[in-house]
Amino acid sequence: MSQPIIVVTGMPFEARIAKGEGVRVVCAQNATLAAELEAVIASEGARGLVSFGTAGGLIPGVKPGQWIIAHKVLDMPQQARESVTSIPWAEALLRALPAALRADLAGVTAPVVMAEDKAALFRESGAAAADMESHIVARVAQRHGLPFVVARVVIDPAERSLPPAALAGMRPDGSVNLLGVLGSLAKNPLQLPALLRVGKDAGHAKDAMRHGRQVIALRLGEGFGAVAAGI
Repeated sequence: MSQPIIVVTGMPFEARIAKGEGVRVVCAQNATLAAELEAVIASEGARGLVSFGTAGGLIPGVKPGQWIIAHKVLDMPQQARESVTSIPWAEALLRALPAALRADLAGVTAPVVMAEDKAALFRESGAAAADMESHIVARVAQRHGLPFVVARVVIDPAERSLPPAALAGMRPDGSVNLLGVLGSLAKNPLQLPALLRVGKDAGHAKDAMRHGRQVIALRLGEGFGAVAAGI
């Protein structure tokens, strides 16, 4: 039995979209991701790693639903240590998704919520977007000498701050906490329009992810198999 491509996500909805033949999905939050990923590699092996899912936008003007294929991952907790993704894998994904943006991505330990914090991180890193898993994927890939690639979709634009209800609605495992959302709205109903915009942005991102996942499967082979072959 051939070793799988391990696709890493941070949210359950990302994992559901990523699933496919020849793919082993690891869905875990920042704090436990490294250990879970190491355990899967130890038991099943891996041909390589894919960081797949959503990311917060850092470049002004980049809209929700924009695909980003990372050139480098900047590990911000480790003083912006740079890890270059697999060039053959990234180029294969760019051929499948020609409208994708080829840019750097910043790895962070917590969501970048406020517009001013997104702007500050962009000035510091020059990255197009930020997520909480890709830098951990890069660390594990380097420890094992595995190729890795990052394919992420912008879910919230750089210009927009997230309302408290959006964060209250996120459980530690990444699932939705509806009671948390309702409780936050009860305390501050004025955030409802901003929350509705977040929902609309998330819808654009999910649609882009589903479409992109289908395109990757059709053009490169199910399970990123053709990517792993180094097309």
